[in-house]
Amino acid sequence: MTGWLTRRRLGLLCALACIAGLPSIASALATQSLEGGWQFRIAPGDPHASAHPRTEQWLTATVPGSVQTDLMALKLVPDPYWRDNEAKIQWVGLSNWQYRARFKVDAATLGRAHVDLVFDGLDTFADVYLNGHSILAADNMFRRWRVPVKSLLRAGANTLEVKLYSPIERLQPWLLKQPYALPGEFDSSFGDEPKGKQTANYARKAAYQYGWDWGPRVVTEGIWQDVKLQSWDTLRLADFHVAQPQVDANVAKLQAQLDIDADAALSARVALHWRAPGGQTRLLQHDVELKAGDNHLAIPFEITRPQRWWPVGYGKPDLYDFHVDLLVGGKLLASAERETGLRSVELRRRKDQWGKSFEFVVNGVPIFAKGANFIPPDIFPTRVTPTQIRHLLESARDANMNMLRVWGGGYYLPDDFYATADRLGLMVWQDFMFGGAIPPSDPKFRDNVRAEATQQVQRLRDHPSIVLWCGNNEVETGWESWDDRKAFKKTITTAQRRHIEQGMRELFDHTLRDVVANYEPDVPYWPSTPGTDYDGPVNVTDDGDYHYWNVWSGDALPVTAYLDVTPRFMSEYGLQSMPAMATVGAFTEPSDRSIDSEVMRAHQKFDKGNGNERLLKYAEREFGEPKDLASFAYLSQVMQAEGIQLAAEHLRASRPRSMGSLYWQLDDAWPGITWSSIDWYGRWKALQYHARRFYATLLISALRDRGATKVSLVSDRTSPIHARWRLRVMDFSGKVLQQKQANVTLPPLAATPVGTFSDGQLLHGANPRATFAVFELLVDNQVVSRNLVFFDAPKNLALPVPHVDAQLVQKGDGYALTLSSGMLAREVWVSFGGIHASVSDNAFDILPGQRVTVAVHSKASLDALRKALEVQDVADAMRADVQ
Repeated sequence: MTGWLTRRRLGLLCALACIAGLPSIASALATQSLEGGWQFRIAPGDPHASAHPRTEQWLTATVPGSVQTDLMALKLVPDPYWRDNEAKIQWVGLSNWQYRARFKVDAATLGRAHVDLVFDGLDTFADVYLNGHSILAADNMFRRWRVPVKSLLRAGANTLEVKLYSPIERLQPWLLKQPYALPGEFDSSFGDEPKGKQTANYARKAAYQYGWDWGPRVVTEGIWQDVKLQSWDTLRLADFHVAQPQVDANVAKLQAQLDIDADAALSARVALHWRAPGGQTRLLQHDVELKAGDNHLAIPFEITRPQRWWPVGYGKPDLYDFHVDLLVGGKLLASAERETGLRSVELRRRKDQWGKSFEFVVNGVPIFAKGANFIPPDIFPTRVTPTQIRHLLESARDANMNMLRVWGGGYYLPDDFYATADRLGLMVWQDFMFGGAIPPSDPKFRDNVRAEATQQVQRLRDHPSIVLWCGNNEVETGWESWDDRKAFKKTITTAQRRHIEQGMRELFDHTLRDVVANYEPDVPYWPSTPGTDYDGPVNVTDDGDYHYWNVWSGDALPVTAYLDVTPRFMSEYGLQSMPAMATVGAFTEPSDRSIDSEVMRAHQKFDKGNGNERLLKYAEREFGEPKDLASFAYLSQVMQAEGIQLAAEHLRASRPRSMGSLYWQLDDAWPGITWSSIDWYGRWKALQYHARRFYATLLISALRDRGATKVSLVSDRTSPIHARWRLRVMDFSGKVLQQKQANVTLPPLAATPVGTFSDGQLLHGANPRATFAVFELLVDNQVVSRNLVFFDAPKNLALPVPHVDAQLVQKGDGYALTLSSGMLAREVWVSFGGIHASVSDNAFDILPGQRVTVAVHSKASLDALRKALEVQDVADAMRADVQ
């Protein structure tokens, strides 16, 4: 991806240099990377040193990185993802550490007017020393730190030292002296913090690393972002941003905004170049007067008939390249580049017959948001690669998603994530990093957050994919309604409660709102999810967005309860499933592979490992007792996929009352039993394949509830489309008992009800245990959407065990697998054991007599794939005595 962007930029710069006759490009800002030559050790006198004596010597370190990943590379701690090793790495996050590096500085650098040391990220509490001089005390993982250091540098060798402190040990003694501890998230399972005395609230650090109900507790420390020296003379271009005050089909009224740090008052020329998606280039030059110190420039310009950026499914995600040069006396002193898309974004909030709307409007078009929540893809951020990010985002796009919500308990993701989302046309709902714990109310904490938010908004604001900044995840709803918060309120005084509530309101309604208003006013701000923007109570169905967890959590209601709630926008809901057995095999020994083993419980974080019982309960409701662990893994995925499909199709069929479906969650932070639709190894679960169907542009929704099936046709297209819908009722051998069809014109951006059918109308006396209904939507005589309706849970049906014929042949540079069955085959799942292979479709139904061909891609040979091929279906996975 970096190479692709570089080639685009080089092409732009070469083209513009030719047409403009500009001086050669040689930025006055020089950067020297300080990522090499690092060593680390446990801090002298640390109480854990005696048990780990090898860590007392200086060891090779990797920067960017963390203490834990460095120790893992040296095999001084085990992989916490293997079996129950998580416990064996806890001591690292309870210890203090030291990093050091020696680097050389040449005379040319020392001759510059300014030399700054820049840490793009320190995790988290750190003291920094240069040549023995204290230069920085850091206390925020999410901030960049810039320190002028010219006076402390030496010609030749210099020494940089970073002392890192355990955030738990740093804060816990202080917290235990306080009159109360603010409610947090998940208590430690390892006894390193007293119950209800969590330090995570008070640290500006990724909250998920303290443990979540889907991931391990690994409290990292380290230099987790780039380190560099930057030197410059005369002026420094601190920031370049293309603001979009007004964008429509006719004109984009823009501003080139520059922040410049100048040594003295001087005259300068700003040369702004841009290239349109079609390749056309333009040059705008503007003379400016700079004063000594900080300068903010806003230079207006227009682009007529802009090629706008569109979400996937609505148009092309076109991107413009912008380049700015800053010249003084004809000499180029600074330059910067931005790639961005031109679009307008509105969070439409209007009163209507259902309450108050919550819908995203891009370029004037109301968009039904289809997607999922995105969590950090690893407990160690520096292990996440651009390739991994691209796979996850392309998987989202390939499943017909158009939005991902970056959840607030993790960290602000790297530039690669947002650049990839830009190119794929994926909208991003971006939380600020508050995962649900109640934050401190003191002004110093807010000032720290303000600096963090300012830096992150400035870093990310040119990404057109970001369509919302949200203040927090579940802080407001937790304070209102969670049992532990209610109990906490009873233990504090009225004045203390008022202080806490005023602090939250100040932080989320003012501090963060003001940052977005000041630095990215083109994008809406939402103070809390779920929320109502302080209209009233939160997590209500008639206003704002909604998190629904009565299915799975709380009362563990059946999945049909999804049909009883119709919120304006569902931003969280979910069901767990097991990962594929290949993934289970990657973190277990054979002896661990039972649902109640200690290792399987260690990789199930819901309810302290008891979530496996909850998962079995949900699977058994539908399928009865699975015959073995492999069948349970498969059936749990089918249960998850069909449950989420029910909810998503209900929401889509409720348009425009509901305008968003973001299920929990897309990805995993480790190999575990979670709510994800893609596991940590990148393997698609059944839900991901189902999402591609229930998020398709055209959908026939058939929702059976309380003995009646409501059928709706949904179109996300922006123009009408002629189609035909068809109903067939048949038995499991394929005999058609009744059928009907009708032509229809689907209106754009709408859900169209076409009928409600009682079980009696569909069955006409047929055996409900051996009969099903097929609802299909056809365009140009091709089936574009299909839904099957059954009249009881699978465990109560007389499902035949089908013989699925599978023929795998070579086709082009891949393979083609053709599957067929003379009887109904439900949720057919194709796998190849431990062989890595991708299939174009999976977890699908095969109608009696139907042939389905899927593409298979693998580096394995045809013979190896044929031998490893496994085909599962629901009837075969259920125990024979319950069929």
